[in-house]
Amino acid sequence: MSTSSRPVRPSAARRSVLKGGTGLALGAGLLGAAQAAATPTGGGVTRPGSGDRTAARPMQSGAPLCEQPGDSASQQGLGSGDLAIPYHREHDDSWGYVFGDAWRGIGQSGDYIGSPVMLNQDDFDSSGATPISFTWAMPTGGRAGQLFTYAHDQDNGHGVEVSRIPNDCIEFGGRTYLQYTSVAVWQPPAGYDGSLMSGVAYSDDNGVTWQDYPYHWAGDLQGVNQSLYGMWSFAGIDPDGWLYIFSKRWNGSHRNTADGGAIQLFRIRPEEFRAGNFGAQENWAFLDGSWRWTTAAPPSVMLSGNNIGEFSVKRIGDTYCMSYFDVTGYCIATRTAARPDLPWTAPVRQITGGQLPNLYGGYIHPGSASATSLTLIVSQWPGVVGQSPYRVLQYDGIRP
Repeated sequence: MSTSSRPVRPSAARRSVLKGGTGLALGAGLLGAAQAAATPTGGGVTRPGSGDRTAARPMQSGAPLCEQPGDSASQQGLGSGDLAIPYHREHDDSWGYVFGDAWRGIGQSGDYIGSPVMLNQDDFDSSGATPISFTWAMPTGGRAGQLFTYAHDQDNGHGVEVSRIPNDCIEFGGRTYLQYTSVAVWQPPAGYDGSLMSGVAYSDDNGVTWQDYPYHWAGDLQGVNQSLYGMWSFAGIDPDGWLYIFSKRWNGSHRNTADGGAIQLFRIRPEEFRAGNFGAQENWAFLDGSWRWTTAAPPSVMLSGNNIGEFSVKRIGDTYCMSYFDVTGYCIATRTAARPDLPWTAPVRQITGGQLPNLYGGYIHPGSASATSLTLIVSQWPGVVGQSPYRVLQYDGIRP
């Protein structure tokens, strides 16, 4: 764990661009017209049982999971944090939640913990009747601490980095994988992403200790601006045996004017991924007039528009579900597809900035009740460093 001081960010950094976002025009690409016509649902209130209207139960619709004095997060040593990316801890059927920059106190007060940080949960109630409650912390199970061993605002062998921000986490075959972006500049000039690099770390002891794969994907500060390998989402291992991964440019500031939210898709055999043989991936590419899986070309942009920020793709039942922060539309939106490489539905606005000011994130819980009743974990940023709320909230019953 790093013992360095908390990172310093300007007061307008990272999330403050969201203020007033509802007045922005809709972007071009596949998202525009359908999104303008969609109406916000804002999360569920009740879920009927199987044909039994009397079985309806209340669900979480914006339940804060931290920044509440005495809550389960504070009991594990985390007062304020964002992201809380959920993943299934396959080895014992529990659940992990990976936070970004986190603090001991409310409103980013007290000691700075670091990033990434993990809290865990024994049992998740997919019905939404009971909110998420954290039952232990990583890396030691006692008090929340930074998972990776690196120093903030220092050169750890790759160039000076402010923080390492998690994008997604998955466990399979006895190993846990966490993909992250190393941030060099939170407020880069327009057209630049401000990242140093991206990487994949792994743990063979269920998240206690972590190692980096030696290969890293260069970012802006290493000479590859707007790399589509900046942020990943592990969609999961399909019954066909492939691990499907969606990726896009890093857009941590949400000010990146050159980022249209382009998303690409690739797949890799789990054993090749475990070995760090990332060159074994197959790419979903538009080649010679048609879409195909290939190793002869890089992945093509399959979705774009509206300056997409954080995003999440998960296979829920037999359906692939996508959620993302639509920066231009100032909302968390969702889409679905029968397969990763088949057409996606038009986006549906689920949670808007009018409902939750300064929102971002929007991660799909892999333990969601169904593809028509998702749980989303949404972050909220205060716009001014050191103020509240800086937290994550739970929304259940989301119908894409």
